[in-house]
Amino acid sequence: MNRALRNIKIPSFQQRYAAMKEEILNHPQVTQFLAENADKITPDMVERGMPKLYEYIGQATTMCCGANGTGKCTNLLAGHIPKLYILRGDIDLKYERCEQQLREDEHRETADMISSMHMPKDVLKATLKDLMIDDHSRVEIAHKAADFVAQYKQTGELPEKGFYLYGQFGVGKSFVLGAIANELATLKIKSVVVFVPEFLREMKNSIADNSLNEKIDYVKKAPVLMLDDIGAETMSAWTRDEILATILHYRMSERLPTFITSNFDYAGLEHHLAQSQRGDVEVVKAARMMERIKAVTVPIRMDGVNRRNS
Repeated sequence: MNRALRNIKIPSFQQRYAAMKEEILNHPQVTQFLAENADKITPDMVERGMPKLYEYIGQATTMCCGANGTGKCTNLLAGHIPKLYILRGDIDLKYERCEQQLREDEHRETADMISSMHMPKDVLKATLKDLMIDDHSRVEIAHKAADFVAQYKQTGELPEKGFYLYGQFGVGKSFVLGAIANELATLKIKSVVVFVPEFLREMKNSIADNSLNEKIDYVKKAPVLMLDDIGAETMSAWTRDEILATILHYRMSERLPTFITSNFDYAGLEHHLAQSQRGDVEVVKAARMMERIKAVTVPIRMDGVNRRNS
């Protein structure tokens, strides 16, 4: 094609071609590429490679073009920067992810590390840096959360116990779960974050479509499990013994870290778990449930103002 173009005798075309060729060969990145590969590149290779070189200089080539999101990228392959290389005796192009694309891919990968079941979106965006340190208990929680993450960084293994965060309504317990989940996500550790009242209602509905066991397995085998607002629901013997007890027993046996939030302390939750919908008081079963919870969590009281009303 290049030979045919050179043979065209239209002066204006020849002039435009010569000017385009001069522009290409004087491009700083092209000049550098040709100099670095001078021992491999022949004049014929340069002539054959003119279309690729022209494609190369028409885009952002050395850094991200600064688009606010790859959807606005002006390069031929959005979110990618062209790189010159030699392939089987010809000059060719390959495309590598730009800085913006790398950031977006990392954000997606991080988001994929958190699986949410009925949790508010604002909770899932929380970070440890956003945790307002306005109370002694929150300082303790921030330090313990940092220690939890640091242990994994140092040893490559997660601590066996998570936290049992308890305190008044609205002090930010769910927010802490989201912050820890996001911190772990940056380390490529998957967390499953579950709003317990809705989850238990879903489990009842799952009996009809035969997905109950599948959903229980997914939750109980999560690398990190976070159960939010346990005790807020009206507990039935079935949800306590067949759902929550099954999940917690597995995690206790496998030594998988579990985080739990509740308005109740340990004693208050045990009393709540003993009350069934039928009006029965099942102290022994509640005690067994609490043994599992204590085996997988460390209790931490969380105080502070009610942020939902502030």
